[in-house]
Amino acid sequence: MIDFIVKGGLVLWLIMALSAVGVAIVVERLLYLRRIRVDEEKLFLRIKNSLEKGHFDEALAICDQNVSPLSGLMRVGIEHRDYPESVQKEVLKDAAAQEVPRLEKNISALGTIAHIAPLLGLLGTVTGTMKAFGVLGRFGSVADPSILARGVSEALITTVGGIVVAVPAVIFYNYLVTKVNLILVKMENQVNALVLMINASRRKARSAAGEGGEA
Repeated sequence: MIDFIVKGGLVLWLIMALSAVGVAIVVERLLYLRRIRVDEEKLFLRIKNSLEKGHFDEALAICDQNVSPLSGLMRVGIEHRDYPESVQKEVLKDAAAQEVPRLEKNISALGTIAHIAPLLGLLGTVTGTMKAFGVLGRFGSVADPSILARGVSEALITTVGGIVVAVPAVIFYNYLVTKVNLILVKMENQVNALVLMINASRRKARSAAGEGGEA
């Protein structure tokens, strides 16, 4: 393995560095997506029950117990419950937009790695071929094939290395982009649902409080 790396030359070391960065990004993003995963229906129901009872602090505490973008949106909506519905929608849309950088963190870097890795492999192919032809140019003919083989080995090894890094990087990049886009679409759809739920729960809580006062 060490001999394989040595034969790949400087370009292969660059490809390996990119692969290490790519693995770190993939692991961090997968752990992040796992951490923010939440049962949306259950969360909606818990907060709705608290809001209908007028327990706004309890609803906010439930939001604080979850680190998902949905719980963050719901917290913003609850905090702005006394504003007009049009203002609530704008505030929630702004809050959803602020979640985008956190969701897309380092994903573009992974896409860049997926594009750069095969190009570096191609660069290694060119430099390795140049070395091989340089040997032929200096000596005309080579008695020891191993001298010529060094350049050819570098060319082939860096090509393989670039492809090996690029393929999984492309796969995980597309997977992460799809997951993030799905979350963003859900968040956009949840804005109106949140406004309706918060205002309906607020009216119901006020109605219940009024009936209790009359009694």
